[in-house]
Amino acid sequence: MADLRSPTLIYLKGFLFVVLGMFASGILLAKVGDWQIAVLLGLSIWAFCRAYYFAFYVIQHYVDPGYKFAGLGDFVVYVWSGGCRSRSNV
Repeated sequence: MADLRSPTLIYLKGFLFVVLGMFASGILLAKVGDWQIAVLLGLSIWAFCRAYYFAFYVIQHYVDPGYKFAGLGDFVVYVWSGGCRSRSNV
């Protein structure tokens, strides 16, 4: 499969991810109906988004500029192989 290059289709894909997330979250909250679950769901979504940002943007731009990612599996292999220790300035 070729890389997606159309800006319109890339924005559409991002929009569809947001719609899917809202739909799934809405159904979950409708089934449970508890404000504590809503807060915990929001907190977990925020935390996973920040972890994803850390795994790619922060590592690549602040820790190891030579690191190029291909996905979360690639990041796990990078950390497991000691990539973050072998290239740090500390």
